[in-house]
Amino acid sequence: MVTELSTIERRHVDGAGLSDIRERLDRGERLTFEDGVRLFTTHDLGALSALANRERQRRWGDLTFFNRNVHVNATNVCEASCIFCSFSRLKTGDAAAYTMSLDEAVGRVKALRDELITEVHIVNGLNPDLPWEYYLDLLRGIRAERPDLHIKAFTAVEIHYFAEKYRKSYEQVLRELMAAGLGSLPGGGAEIFHPRARKKLCDDKVDAEGWLEVHRTAHELGMRSNCTMLFGSIETVEERVDHLLRLRALQDETGGFQTFIPLRFHHENNKLQRLREPTAYDSLRTYAVSRLLLDNIDHIKAYWIMLGVELAQLSLDWGVDDIDGTVREERIYHMAGARTPQTLGRAELIQLIRDAGRIPVERDTLYRIVAEA
Repeated sequence: MVTELSTIERRHVDGAGLSDIRERLDRGERLTFEDGVRLFTTHDLGALSALANRERQRRWGDLTFFNRNVHVNATNVCEASCIFCSFSRLKTGDAAAYTMSLDEAVGRVKALRDELITEVHIVNGLNPDLPWEYYLDLLRGIRAERPDLHIKAFTAVEIHYFAEKYRKSYEQVLRELMAAGLGSLPGGGAEIFHPRARKKLCDDKVDAEGWLEVHRTAHELGMRSNCTMLFGSIETVEERVDHLLRLRALQDETGGFQTFIPLRFHHENNKLQRLREPTAYDSLRTYAVSRLLLDNIDHIKAYWIMLGVELAQLSLDWGVDDIDGTVREERIYHMAGARTPQTLGRAELIQLIRDAGRIPVERDTLYRIVAEA
């Protein structure tokens, strides 16, 4: 397993004007805000790939993780009016608005009773019409149907909404959900933390401090979680770096983040249709810089549903070590115009990883190895 730069790679990195960053990485030193901005503004993708792939190789070698999961989006009715969102509808009765009954939502899992899956992933809109018991009963119903599944559910935005709507603290909300079957938190809703961008993108949902506090509380209760960043809409390079460093600071404090997932902006069917979507160049650069700045988060995930299968495969040379899972019936990105499949089978994921020259490893939600394929 090669974990050092070749002579050619070293010359490439140094020729891109990144020798001082390479030297600090060689010494195991932490990169700064200014370093992050420089990495985002370099035009040399090859140099970035060399540095990020080395950091990936140091942690995981050629291992590339995936899992077998199913997504359940039980309702898209949402009080928030994020201008980048194509999934939500403001109120019940709007065109394309839906809310599953508990039987329907649990039925998505029940239909897979004979399938070997290890995780159910639940993200919803902020529905003002649902009682607190709906969410508890949803978890209880899934746990009763498939007690073997890990339930990863409800973004920090949802947890904050529950706390305000049902007059509970974050800790109370999380403890009650955990008692009903919640195992960990997904990383959605982070978007961009910087107040300038956040005010424009999603002014009527939890702010950065609230998002971080929800995850801090979850970590203090012993839960693990993921974290994300929406990139390629209206944010600046400096705001991306600010976002990454806030995540790094909380990880220094709690150690509870498992995975960072950069989420590529899709522009169809939302209020930002006039914007161009991020290029493949920008996407790969974002993965690479994330791997280099987030030195205390173990995994960088390419969400193939959002990124595209081919680009997710290519990202494995830009710091990524996880490509998510089988997914099944994802709605959020497909309602924003994603052209990717609704699901990939285990064999397809394994072949995708092998074709990239990597070693497929099936994991569970907590990164315990299920099988080396």
